[in-house]
Amino acid sequence: MAFDHLIFVSMPGLRSKDLEHMPRLAAMAKAGACRPLVPSFPCVTSPVQANMLTGRTPQDHGIIGNGFYHRDRGDVELWVGRNGLVEGGQLWDRLVRRGIKQAAWMTQNIKDAAADFIVTPEPIHHPDGRMDLWCYSKPDGLYQRLFNDLGHFPLMNFWGPMANIKSTEWIVNAALWLLQRERPRFNFVYVPHLDYAAQKFGPDSPQQLAACREANAQLGRLIDGAEALGLGQVGYLIVSEYAMTSVSRVIYPNRVLRDAGMARIAARDGCEHLDLRESLAFAVVDHQFAHVYVREKTEIDAVAGLFEGVAGIAEVLTGRDRGRLHVDHPRSGEVVLVCELDAWLAYYWWHDDAKAPAFARTVDIHRKPGYDPVELFFDPATKSIPLDATLVKGSHGAPADSTEQFGAIVASDATYLLAREQVPDVAVASIVDAALS
Repeated sequence: MAFDHLIFVSMPGLRSKDLEHMPRLAAMAKAGACRPLVPSFPCVTSPVQANMLTGRTPQDHGIIGNGFYHRDRGDVELWVGRNGLVEGGQLWDRLVRRGIKQAAWMTQNIKDAAADFIVTPEPIHHPDGRMDLWCYSKPDGLYQRLFNDLGHFPLMNFWGPMANIKSTEWIVNAALWLLQRERPRFNFVYVPHLDYAAQKFGPDSPQQLAACREANAQLGRLIDGAEALGLGQVGYLIVSEYAMTSVSRVIYPNRVLRDAGMARIAARDGCEHLDLRESLAFAVVDHQFAHVYVREKTEIDAVAGLFEGVAGIAEVLTGRDRGRLHVDHPRSGEVVLVCELDAWLAYYWWHDDAKAPAFARTVDIHRKPGYDPVELFFDPATKSIPLDATLVKGSHGAPADSTEQFGAIVASDATYLLAREQVPDVAVASIVDAALS
């Protein structure tokens, strides 16, 4: 069956066992189908979304993490939003050629993509540190129309210490608003609500189960709202990106590199700063893996050797051996570190917290060379973040070698999943193609 409209919800952290706390999703699975979703390494949002939208792995499409080091510019950029960084053909392009109208909500690496309608966060930063809420949109003026009717997208509730269901409520409202007016046939809706409680409290914590119930209610609103619009035959794919595992250990690769004389530290204003340009090697950390960028090829083996046998490090990959985990790409670090399941990697390079740079205690995705889940523990009383990485209780990113790392894919029509015992993320694009044929 080809659907008149397909609503695709990308929901990182969703597991098959979570459906027992999500009755609307469980009912969809019972009427249709549910299968394990197997993410390709690295199992984090930007690469997995690119895998699903291209049918290829990071060494082919180039999205090797949630960010990377620009060797030409000498800086690290996380949450790179530009679609031009995705190499090769994408689902957006194929659907355009077929004349299928598309909408993308909060998707990663989406700016300037071929989709007809795009909305994704793009706050305006002022020199004095102020930030105005705003979103990139296509066509021009779309976000202004949404703002006029729905108010600003609550970016502060989308990620970080204030993340809550309000951002998902806005996304559902906006998706229904556009469906009513423009009738896009394919709708990609990114809902990260299950991501944060699992990292902060653990993937099986009471807080995470509460997040499942909240997400279930919003999925119900989306389904009921779409059905009320009289769109014809509407299909649904609810797709996880990865599953969280509990963590009890944290590793600091930049401290290892500093102690070995590889990472260079610059003292400014009584604080210690990592000097990327002068360092022989440094790590861009991303949950349970890291890209280590090594300036001189002659030092690669020495850098790799620093991490061999380090407790919590499962693999150290260099050269073509990176291809075994699909990250042999020019943007990748010369050395790739992979964690064991109960460990994750923090970006810290200082040993004395009194010498940590001021931004370490703030929510700042621009100056930290890696994702910092400790931001989730922001203390309103002190208006700062504790420098205690052991607070984090859940993580993801390591190769999905066990079923506890599998996500879930739920389809309202079993046709597209029946032939599969499990679904690799690179197969998702073909499933969408078939559902819209």
